Amino acid sequence: MPRSAYYYQDCPRCGRTLQVRAEYLGRSVVCRHCRGDFEASDPASVAEKMSDSGVPLLQRADELLESVKVRV
Repeated sequence: MPRSAYYYQDCPRCGRTLQVRAEYLGRSVVCRHCRGDFEASDPASVAEKMSDSGVPLLQRADELLESVKVRV
């Protein structure tokens, strides 16, 4: 059975660091601590999106998954 890949993201509402499955990138998720909902996003892709360099979200998700495969 394949293992899930995770990354870390801070909750924008309470600030706690959460472990988020990579397959949830771009989806709405709920913080386990404060129940705040937000979009799961990689901080690197958010910074790129803000600078209009435009790396598509799915491409960034693939890059994250590949980096996990290399480490395993």
